[in-house]
Amino acid sequence: MTTIEHGTAAVDAAIAGVEEQFSVLFNRIHTVMRDRALGVHPDLQPVGFKMLNAIVRLGPTHAGALAERLSTDKSVISRQANILESLGFIERRTDPLDRRASFLVATPAAAEKINEVRASDQAMLYTNLRDWGQGDVERLGELLARLNDTVTGG
Repeated sequence: MTTIEHGTAAVDAAIAGVEEQFSVLFNRIHTVMRDRALGVHPDLQPVGFKMLNAIVRLGPTHAGALAERLSTDKSVISRQANILESLGFIERRTDPLDRRASFLVATPAAAEKINEVRASDQAMLYTNLRDWGQGDVERLGELLARLNDTVTGG
């Protein structure tokens, strides 16, 4: 085996380890998203939580823009908007510039719930990452930025 082949095999093994860790991370994120949704309302699905979180963060948003932002189909947005509206978490407001279109707007109660969840998550993240030390946290940020550039083709 040549040095190049050996190096490639070693890199491939390292990549396989990264892939496994992503699998673990994605499974944990799925569980966390489910728990966050349940913490807001027992009938809220994870996709509804994700959508509501985006509306709270972005402010009044058109359904099409939200679908693009969340990389999902407009039909999913439409169904979830109906559910969120029935739960009292969003309102539809007519777009004054295009009376045929409407904005999805989070209710104050929804914004409060989402902000509570966000604050709790942020507190946990800060508590856990403070133990890592500044250099490790900075390196994690740099590596995540590189990974994001790789995934998005940047």
